[in-house]
Amino acid sequence: MAVLVGSSSTGKTRACWEAVQQLDEYGWRLWHPFDPTRAEAALADIERVGPRTVVWLNEAQHYLGAGGGLGERIAAALHALLTDPARGPVLVLGTLWPEYATAYTALPRPGVEDRHPRVRELLAGRQIALPDSFDTAAIADAKALAAAGDRQLAHALNHMGDRRLAQFLAGAPELLRRYETASPPARALLNAAMDARRLGVGLHLSLSFLEHAATDYLTSDEYDTLDDNWLEEALAEVTQAVHGHLAPLRRIRPRPTQPLTQQGSTAQGPGYRLADYLEQHGRDIGKPMCPPASFWEAAHHHLTQPDISHIAYAAKARHRTYWAYHLWHKAADAGSTEALAQLAGLREGVGDREGAERLARQAADAGNTDALARLADMREIAGDREGADRLAQQAADAGNTDALASIAELRMMAGARDMEGDREGAERLLREGTEGHLRRAADAGNTFALVLLAVLLSEAGDRNGAEQVAHQAADAGDTDALLQLARMREEVGDREGAERLLRRAADADNEEAVGLLAALWEKAGDWEGAERIALEAADAGDTDALERLADMRKVGGTDEDGLWTYGLDPDGTPSAPW
Repeated sequence: MAVLVGSSSTGKTRACWEAVQQLDEYGWRLWHPFDPTRAEAALADIERVGPRTVVWLNEAQHYLGAGGGLGERIAAALHALLTDPARGPVLVLGTLWPEYATAYTALPRPGVEDRHPRVRELLAGRQIALPDSFDTAAIADAKALAAAGDRQLAHALNHMGDRRLAQFLAGAPELLRRYETASPPARALLNAAMDARRLGVGLHLSLSFLEHAATDYLTSDEYDTLDDNWLEEALAEVTQAVHGHLAPLRRIRPRPTQPLTQQGSTAQGPGYRLADYLEQHGRDIGKPMCPPASFWEAAHHHLTQPDISHIAYAAKARHRTYWAYHLWHKAADAGSTEALAQLAGLREGVGDREGAERLARQAADAGNTDALARLADMREIAGDREGADRLAQQAADAGNTDALASIAELRMMAGARDMEGDREGAERLLREGTEGHLRRAADAGNTFALVLLAVLLSEAGDRNGAEQVAHQAADAGDTDALLQLARMREEVGDREGAERLLRRAADADNEEAVGLLAALWEKAGDWEGAERIALEAADAGDTDALERLADMRKVGGTDEDGLWTYGLDPDGTPSAPW
């Protein structure tokens, strides 16, 4: 007899099940007493157990802890089975939670009735304790299985907490079910938490933030019918544990040496942490979504640095410029020079060049090299090339070479507008120092500068030099370099090489590569392939691909068989969709 003792979802049942599988080859049977109740079924038929039988007592508290004396009677019957040579060999396998094992094996206090003497005798020396978490060797084995193709195990390894792999695997489906069947207020809290984590807020979320943010996740009817104690009821729902003590939201108790405000997000008050699995689920389903107004308002009212800046970036990326402006203002008031630089960009975007330069200089004077780079761009756009060079060199001396690459790009764009392919003009750009800026930035490891240098050398006719630096950038991980290499391959008629480079960039999640690949197929007359590539990009979230698809279909139609065809130019060739 062996009884595995461990907390919920630590793998007790699975371990027993895996252990007995090989016995099937030797003619063993498995008996799981279950109906009408587990205890009654065990007592009714245990006398019939014969040799080569596994007696399966999963969740053994239902048998050994049964009331009315049934548990003690089952323990006595199991003892008789195990000590009768004529009925062997038999194997009794059970599982127990630690609290039950403690209750059944503890000696009674003086004067208190001994409720489990036979059970205590039965369990003596037959308990196997399971740890709550995997040890180093077990984690290594799990990683090997994940590397061999077990995607579910790989996902669990990436998102579990404290090496509690079994609990994650057991609890994840129940967490998702709890989210999908939650009441509207509870789901609103979870959606607010999922969006907060997805957009960069720290692990611990304050209750004040969640309450404020959740309101616009509710419909008008749902909001109007809320009870006065809706928050308490919703919290009780989302903090109720599932398998392995996981809960959709878990109350956090900060340690005295690690205050809540240092753990990533919010101001004073109760803190809650979203379950890792729901966080990942939120990232999967929420990627194209934008949180409602109450989320941004709650962020402005309740979050602190660095979360304010994270949410400001998210607001800007989602064209919530109003909230980006106010969030960066709050971050700047808290001492963030990066926020000053971002505010400068917003002022520049609305045409307030004077205000933009004032904010950028304020950030630069505080040591922000990104602000120096932005100032260099402003001076270049204003026609002050000498001032731009001075600021770019100042930023580079401080370790930021982006300004050198940026003003070089601006000059290349201006030169391209004037040159229209003039080789002498390209060489003039080289003489004016653009190449020098790019080479200094490239030598400092700036791969964007390498890509620009490849373009510049290609325009100047140095194809070999262009390919060499583009390969250097690609080897450093810059996928835009692969696009430039693909363009150069296409220019010399190597369509196969260009396609291979674009696919490599697309596999690295470069969205522009997908569009260029579709265009490459379109030029070759493979309209169906071009549309298929564009559809793949659209399905992956590339909204520009939807526009390209619309353009493609605008010039086409369906033939008499219902198949898609493209329009024809006057010379009889298919119309170019873009």
